[in-house]
This record gives sequence, C-alpha cells and structure tokens, in this order.
Amino acid sequence: MRKLFLLLLFVAVVPLHLLAIGSEGKPFIIPEITSWTAGNGELALSGRIVVKSKQLKPTAQIFADDCLSLIGQKMTVRSGKAKQGDIVLCLDKTLFTNNEAYKIEIANQVVVTASTVRGAIWGTKTLLQLMSKKEERGRALPRCTIIDIPQYPLRGMLFDVGRKYIPMSYLRQLVKLMGYYKMNTLQLHLNDNCHKKYFDNDWTKAQAAFRLQCDTYPGLTATDGSYTKQEFIQLQELAEANGVEIIPEIDSPAHSLAFTHYRPSLASKDYGMDHFDLSNPEVYTFMDALFAEYLSGKDPIFRGPRVNIGTDEYSNAKQEVVEQFRAYTDHYLGLIQSYGKQPMLWGALTHAKGQTPVRHEGVLMSCWYNGYAQPDSMRQLGYQIVSIPDVLVYIVPKAGYYQDYLNCKRLYENWTPAIIGDKRFPEQDPQIEGGMFALWNDIPDPTITISDLHDRIVPAMQTIAVKTWTGQLVTLPYEQFEAQREKVNASH
Repeated sequence: MRKLFLLLLFVAVVPLHLLAIGSEGKPFIIPEITSWTAGNGELALSGRIVVKSKQLKPTAQIFADDCLSLIGQKMTVRSGKAKQGDIVLCLDKTLFTNNEAYKIEIANQVVVTASTVRGAIWGTKTLLQLMSKKEERGRALPRCTIIDIPQYPLRGMLFDVGRKYIPMSYLRQLVKLMGYYKMNTLQLHLNDNCHKKYFDNDWTKAQAAFRLQCDTYPGLTATDGSYTKQEFIQLQELAEANGVEIIPEIDSPAHSLAFTHYRPSLASKDYGMDHFDLSNPEVYTFMDALFAEYLSGKDPIFRGPRVNIGTDEYSNAKQEVVEQFRAYTDHYLGLIQSYGKQPMLWGALTHAKGQTPVRHEGVLMSCWYNGYAQPDSMRQLGYQIVSIPDVLVYIVPKAGYYQDYLNCKRLYENWTPAIIGDKRFPEQDPQIEGGMFALWNDIPDPTITISDLHDRIVPAMQTIAVKTWTGQLVTLPYEQFEAQREKVNASH
C-alpha cells in the first residue's frame, strides 16, 4: 500500500518540467481553466499563505501540507497584512453566484477569492498545479488573472466497493486525487453481488457483500473486508476538506443478495434470490431499520447531504410487481427525505412504467440506460438528472463488455453531461446536475489488483473532470491534452 500511496502522489502532481502551456497561452491545468488573462512578468513567492477569513484556515493548512508533500515547498499559514509574494485566501460572498467559482489574481501577491470555502479549495488546487513548475521560474509564477467557473455542479465517480473490497487507505488517497482535479462527488456502492453464473449457477454460493459496520443486524457486514463507522466518518471528513462529497449507496430491491443471504425469507421466489420479495412486509421493516442506523440521530454516520437508494434492474415481468417496485421506490425516497437528506436513485421508471406515483420533487436520478429511464421523460416528470450513460462511461475490468478502459478521446471530443445515450440536452440545462463515470467490479477475479483499478481510474478521472468542469468550453485539442496527460502519468 505504501508503494501505491507514493504512486498516487506522483500521479496527482504534474512533474516540474512538464507543466506545458495550453491553447491561447493558458497553462496546462486539469481541468482546463475557463478564463485566463496574461499579465506582465512573474512574481516570486514568499512562502507565506495569508488567510483573510477564519473559515479558510483549514483550507490553507491543507494547501500548505500539499505544497510540502507534493512539490517539496514549505509554506507557512498566517493571518494579518499580506506582503509581496504572499498567497492570500479570501472569501467574498458577492463575487460569484456559482458557489464553486474562484478568481486568482497574480500581481504583487497571489490573491485567491471565492464566494464559498469550496470555491477557495478549487483555487488552491489550481495554484498547486501552477506551482509545480516553480523551479523553472526560480520559485515564481506568471502574473495573470484566472476566473474559473464550472459548467456543471456535479462532477463525479461511482466506485463499486460492494462486489470487491477496496481498502480504506486507497479510498482516502482517492478523495485527495479527486479534489486535485476538482471532481466533487464520490458515490460508494456499498453492497452488491456477483452473478450466480460464476458460482455454479447457485445464488446461495454467489459472492455478495455489505461493506459497512452494522450493529442492527450482527453478521450482515462482510467478513472479507469492511469499513467501521468511524473509518467511514473519517473518510467523509477528509473528502469534505478536499471539496468532495461522499454519496453512500445502499442498493435494493435488486442486487440484494447480501441481505437475502443474511435473511433468506426476504428473497423473491419468482425473480431470483438477488431480488427482494416486495410482497413481504418484512422487507420494509428490514430496510427501514438499516437506513435508520446510518441516518438517525444528531450526528448520523452518513454525514453528507445526499443518499442513494439504488432501485436499478428489478424485474418488470408482471404489472403487479412493477407497481410494488414503484411503491417501494417512493417509500425509500420519502424515507431519505424524512431524515433531511436529498434522495438519489438509479433511473428505472421507463422500465417500470405504472400507475403507482413515485415522487420527483427534490430527487436526483442517475440516468444510465435509456431503456430503463428515458432522460427526456424523466426531465419532463421533474427529476434532476445525473448523466452516466453506460456505454460511454462504465468501466468493468476484464469483463469483455462495456469498457475495460474508457475511450477518453471519444469522451473528450464528443461528450458533455448534456448527452445521455441518444438524447442531447442544452448545455447547462438546469435539470442536468452533472456527470459521472463508474467503475463496476462485476468479475470475481482476485487477480485484479487495486493498481489495476487505479490504472483505469486516472485517465477516466482526468477526462471526465475536464468534460464536467470545462465542458463545451474546452479549447485544447485532444492530442495535446493526451500528450500532456500521459506525461503527468509517465511513471504509471
């Protein structure tokens, strides 16, 4: 793990001699900055970070720590009056309406201004990339003005940790890497099962896991790798400090084999043991109590504003079961809302078309396959949408279907979150929240290592970061982007 940790740090930093200048003179930054105006000359850095708001002190300290660990430059954090060459972090709530935008002015000082702490975090991540070329300039930065505004508010990755245990040490490094690229959302798919065809076609033998410590149902937590509640809280805290939101997902009523292994009476006799029997009221009792463990109380285990309830790929063989599925979906959307969180779900309501109402107000839907949920129809119903089209952005290592590595050229040149399958929406449509890519661990192959997964994640993350932050405003040709991106990953 130590070796992987060092690798992550290397990947997260543009080597000092490789920070090239992009189109129109802009420095090469991932994601590409949306506005850059050149000034005259350079500014030598003093090694001081001056904080103008108490709220920004943790951000300044993380920035200083990153400067030391990633580029070897010692920085001190202080308050008071700024001097020549200081980096100054400021909040101005009136500067931007976009809560993640930031401005950097490099003249006699380096002044980072944002309307929110998260915006200031992103400003420091851009500075970190700029500073990685400091040795070529004798510890100096080019005088310039940067105004950087994300085109989409949600920019993320889904990681299937249910089918394959991912060590917490890697997840902690992953959220730092995501923050470095201004990717603000990590959805953790906490339970799932492999298909029975890999296990003698027998659901009772199929691999299944729920990865989080559970006190309500002793013995439910996976024995081949899991996260304690304290570990999970600390991961969320680290992510927040780096501008990243963790969205926990507990998937049901399909993909539920971890739960039906634990309590077989909850399993469907008609649609497979990986399906809940939605006519059994004990299913609701079981899942209500499970969610309560992580969402109730003054300091819930799930700290963030959103929780995903799953609801993908349940059978629609009979209309009766479709209506049961819709009722189940609506119940858990409402349950999440009752805990003060925004509910999120997988799009399935075209596949499960029926009469039973399913709430939409304040609900975020991941549209992954238009046969399951037509995004234009879901938009008309009033859902906020996350663009995660399976054919384009699903990685399934060594599966032989979807993609082993994302086709980054196709994504870079042709995709933004406004494109979901064969549907194209206006850029910055207010109902398109953003876009994600996904890494699914469908194949129960122990030879697939964390390094194998990381090798797939990095280029995908860099590309999706550009296409969700900069979007249609990208100016750098793909060949130049790829050449610089590959140099960033020269030792990987």
